[in-house]
Amino acid sequence: MTSWVIAVAFCGVVQANPINDKQHTVHDSAQHEAGRKIYNFRCYFCHGYSGNAQTVAASFLTPPPVDFTSAKAKWFIPEHVVSVLQKGKPGTAMPSFSKTLTEQEIKLVAAFVVEEFVRRKAPNTRYHTPENGWSNHQRYQAAFPFATGEISIGRPWEELSAEQARGKRLFLSTCITCHDRGDASEKGGVPWETRPLSYPRNNFSFTAPPPPDAITSASPYRLHDLPLNIKGMTPLERQGQKLWQDNCAFCHAVDGTGKNWIGMFLEPHPRNLRDPAFMGAITRARLVEAIREGLSYTSMPAWKSVLSDKEINAIVAYISKAFHPVRD
Repeated sequence: MTSWVIAVAFCGVVQANPINDKQHTVHDSAQHEAGRKIYNFRCYFCHGYSGNAQTVAASFLTPPPVDFTSAKAKWFIPEHVVSVLQKGKPGTAMPSFSKTLTEQEIKLVAAFVVEEFVRRKAPNTRYHTPENGWSNHQRYQAAFPFATGEISIGRPWEELSAEQARGKRLFLSTCITCHDRGDASEKGGVPWETRPLSYPRNNFSFTAPPPPDAITSASPYRLHDLPLNIKGMTPLERQGQKLWQDNCAFCHAVDGTGKNWIGMFLEPHPRNLRDPAFMGAITRARLVEAIREGLSYTSMPAWKSVLSDKEINAIVAYISKAFHPVRD
């Protein structure tokens, strides 16, 4: 993006000043990096570090998050992104960020999205760098084809070579959290797993025995995404459990604590729905409103355009049964 275009996007129409081009370029670079910082903190969970929406969230949300890399530059302009960030997008899980980000922050991240993903098709943050603690990322090379989608996760084990099987085991035990593509990479493939587990998915696969010594230092997060065995549920509560796992567990964890991998990254953290001090003050009406309308200054979106009132009531019924009784 030229300095003039950024100036127009941020400040309105201005006169180009060739004398200050170098100064504008430095300033624009600083703005771009500021937008990157906001995007990497607020947006990557759903839209992905590379803006292509190949994320765990994308496999659970209907409709899925926007793939910025496939957008057309002629209409996908900063002003369009600013409008969506300010107002949200009805019928989707995209919330309004008007009470989460300042007006200037919204403009910064909008300009970043358009320039980085729509125009440049750039990869954004290179996570696996020595600076981020990945001094020898090539040691995972056998798993790369599964991370990129070159080989489907659902491809039968008997069709894999010994090296590919080793890569698949490595991928399932180590890489799947951030690189889960919903197995959409191969026509006719079936999802390797249908439950919303967060990182790490170590030792969990329907198709293969766990690799030896797969537990890592992050395994405590996994404990909050283990399936719950709840007896005596009503049909409404069972419906709520399915809706919870499909829509809510990604951030709030399967056990409702918000102490899973994604939940612990969010600021503020998702509410612990097992906390007696918090839940004791919550009524059914307040919980329904929070789900329907979202919560300002948090990452909790409004679900009223995604879930029906009946579905929201089913989720509340399940919360009351599984996590903590909700008073009327």
